[in-house]
Amino acid sequence: MTNQPSLPEPQEEAPYIPSSTSLPELTWRSVGLGIFLSVLLSGANIYLGLFAGMTVSASIPAAVMSMAILRWFRNSNILENNIVQTAASAGESLAAGVIFTMPALVILGHWKTFPYWQVTLIAGLGGLLGVLFTIPLRRALIVEQPLRFPEGVATAEVLKVGEGGNANIWPLFWSTLVGALFKLGETGLMLWGAVFKKATYVGGSIAYFGTHLSPALVGVGFIVGLNIAILVLVGGALNWLVAIPILAKVQGVSESLPAVKAAGKLWSEQTRYLGVGAMVVGGLWALIQLRSTLWTGIQSGIQAYQTLRQKGSEAVDRLDRDTPMQWTGIALLLAIVPLFFLFQSITKSFGIAAFMAVVMLVAGFLFSAVASYMAGLVGSSNNPISGVTIATILLSSLLLLLLLGSKSAIGPAAAILIGSVVCCAAAIGGDNMQDLKAGRLVGATPYKQQVMQAVGVISAAFVMAPILTLLQKAYGIGVPTPEHAKPLAAPQATLMESVARGVFQGGLPWTMIWIGMGLAVVVILMDLWLKSRESTFRMPVLAVAVGVYLPFYLTVPIFVGGLLAWAALRKRPKDSKEQSASEHNGLLFSAGLITGEAVMGILLAIPIAFSGPKVLAFWGKHESSLPGMAMLALVCFLLYRYATQHNENAA
Repeated sequence: MTNQPSLPEPQEEAPYIPSSTSLPELTWRSVGLGIFLSVLLSGANIYLGLFAGMTVSASIPAAVMSMAILRWFRNSNILENNIVQTAASAGESLAAGVIFTMPALVILGHWKTFPYWQVTLIAGLGGLLGVLFTIPLRRALIVEQPLRFPEGVATAEVLKVGEGGNANIWPLFWSTLVGALFKLGETGLMLWGAVFKKATYVGGSIAYFGTHLSPALVGVGFIVGLNIAILVLVGGALNWLVAIPILAKVQGVSESLPAVKAAGKLWSEQTRYLGVGAMVVGGLWALIQLRSTLWTGIQSGIQAYQTLRQKGSEAVDRLDRDTPMQWTGIALLLAIVPLFFLFQSITKSFGIAAFMAVVMLVAGFLFSAVASYMAGLVGSSNNPISGVTIATILLSSLLLLLLLGSKSAIGPAAAILIGSVVCCAAAIGGDNMQDLKAGRLVGATPYKQQVMQAVGVISAAFVMAPILTLLQKAYGIGVPTPEHAKPLAAPQATLMESVARGVFQGGLPWTMIWIGMGLAVVVILMDLWLKSRESTFRMPVLAVAVGVYLPFYLTVPIFVGGLLAWAALRKRPKDSKEQSASEHNGLLFSAGLITGEAVMGILLAIPIAFSGPKVLAFWGKHESSLPGMAMLALVCFLLYRYATQHNENAA
């Protein structure tokens, strides 16, 4: 998802730590803690992404965790905390790139499970490409035409508050506990049903409503805000409350099938491809908007490198020292070569592997730049990663179809492999810029952050395959089986698999895709009209597209979270300091709900994988969703309470 607000570009403020002051950044404790949080938060986001098809930035909770831990060490400083959150958010973003694409290879049948070294190499090298691609863009996007980077600014503010000794970690602590206990009660003890869904046949059509009882999704909605939450819900309503009833009426449905299942069948086989078409157009539209920025960024990087060579490192301000261009080029080559040989080992063809490497390189750079720019507008949580990945896989599939023919057995998998690398690179690209913006505001050294980005990527890459394998064995992924009747939906990966397979084997509902593309054009035109009127409400096409694609029951709690964010904003204290503290408390409480539910989901996967889904259901399995509704209402009240009180009252 993404947004494109037409607000004046902000003026850059002075860094918290001036360039003349040099503090320790890459210390043993900051590197060690950064690696630990990278692994922890990447695991949490793997679960969230497979469950809901969405991920959120881990920068703020990572910064708070770092401050809470490093305060026990003597002489810790704000730049160490910044380094920790840089590594941790890299792991979280890499998880998004992985879970949006690689499960598609299992759903496709190319992999039976997640091969350790292939997953590790694709994730690690794809993420490193994202770091390297964005190094030349830092000056253009952060220094010369500074964008907003809202999550980067928020992270910097949290770090500054912590440096002053006023950090309040209680919202994060309590909400993490709440999210974990909620997940334990629902999935572990099975005390209530996770989803409320109702549908009925009306006049030869279908009326449907559903909602997931998930604190994590409410937290996602709170973080993205009411504007995005409304658009996600509108997208879902266009599909489930408009398109599906119309299609059911036109095509006719057999009322022998339960209405809920009939609606789900129409969505799975036809109407979700409305979202495919919309996301393809949205990704390409984002690229068109970036055409001048790409060239400016490359020129800025080359000029900085020339200054460094001519005058030496001392001539370059500490706050402007990027990783040298020659080292960036060498690292880029070292990352591409192993990927080429990996492609060749899978396709058994030198030519196809070379073609895949070229497409990967071009698409990876372009879409990493798109993700970087969009992160500057709305933050990495709302980035168009899914849109650009679908565009990559669709384009790669069509090109490989011309090269290999429709009977190729390896074609769909090859397209998904290209998309996997590009998705990891784009996810890290947006996150990288967000962290570099926070670093710019607190006074960090860019090349040290870029090194730590690479460390966070590599450390997280090593745990991707084991966590995916554990979740696959415990819950199932994507496709229902006799062992896992209700698997983790993996909505993005399921979509990637459908697109790649459909191009080669036929069966893609192109009519739905074309209608989705037309819908995206209409949304873009409406957004341009809102921009011309300088409206505060905007209509980013990818937010609507994601809503169209997701199951409706996932969009409802996101909308509830957005409503809570809007209500809290109206109720916050008028004092600017207390208002800022309340806002931080709300963000931290939401992040804790997400982290607690996701981490508990991973922990529960261990006994479930070995002993079955009912291993902890000591009182039997309860299908009623009413207890869950009551509990979720209480969680919403707590979130609102924390988000409307300042630090002294929130604990």
